[in-house]
Amino acid sequence: MFELATLDTELAAIEVIRDVLLHQRRLRGSGCTGRVCLRCLRHHRDAIAEAMARGRTIEFLLPAFPTKSPNPAKVLGPLPDMAEELALRFLESLCERIAEVYPPGARILICSDGRVFNDLIGVSDENVTRYVHEINRMIDRIGASHLGQFTLDEVSPGAGHAELRARLTDGRGPHPDELRAEVRQGGHMVQMYRGITRFMLEDLSVPEYTGSRAALQRHCRELAYGVIARSRAWDELLAELFPDAVRLSIHPQPCSTRKIGLLLADTPDVWLTPWHSTAVDTGDGLFTLMKRAEAEAAGGRLVTAHGRPSHFVLPRAHATAPTP
Repeated sequence: MFELATLDTELAAIEVIRDVLLHQRRLRGSGCTGRVCLRCLRHHRDAIAEAMARGRTIEFLLPAFPTKSPNPAKVLGPLPDMAEELALRFLESLCERIAEVYPPGARILICSDGRVFNDLIGVSDENVTRYVHEINRMIDRIGASHLGQFTLDEVSPGAGHAELRARLTDGRGPHPDELRAEVRQGGHMVQMYRGITRFMLEDLSVPEYTGSRAALQRHCRELAYGVIARSRAWDELLAELFPDAVRLSIHPQPCSTRKIGLLLADTPDVWLTPWHSTAVDTGDGLFTLMKRAEAEAAGGRLVTAHGRPSHFVLPRAHATAPTP
């Protein structure tokens, strides 16, 4: 078993949490301050130090990489592309940096939540399955030895997809009425609800939709409660299955709470994720995330890789234009 002196454990734990918090996805008005929030650092330090004191690999859980948005104005298709690959490479590099400080290293278990709520967002179970399989292939292809994937399918092998979702929410997660009360109270829950409603509205604004925008907005507000409720149920199940893991999130989080919000890519929108966007090379191999329609409007050239669309490259003049 790997052992560190008490002082070394304390210092190493601080360094590990600091490295994670350098990529913190912050909720607006959350109370986090500074390049690294010291309050968040203190809050999460003990969990890391405990794993180190036992000589264990530090385990992080990240509910993420669910499925691609069904809206073709946002993404290149239903399968992972360069946007996901860049995010996976970032997560792998984060684990590699942790291993430089703490040799037993870290492992990030990606808890793909696509099966949890895909029926609410208009994505077929078949496309969720294809997406999950491609993420596994991508992890293998880039040699990401510190990453793994866990899905709802593994909780009850052999069960049907609808049955899996029913079992998940049986006794877990809040009732929609409870969520409505939370939203009425204000605070970070309002931002979460509005952010998910916005994503739902964008995802379901597909060419085949023929109803009014007002009707779609009402529908998305109701669906957002369902998405949040099921995500909470998934969160509770993961806490049961992996009680000692450090929790990460792709959503911005309040200061000093149980989860650390983590930015997976350079993007001006803290809510934008690889599965709601495309990767765009802005010059000299630097990437950002943009919605597909925005990348095309900027004159982006589509690049293919591994037999399918991968990412965009912006024209050189656009990529190097100074920010106004």
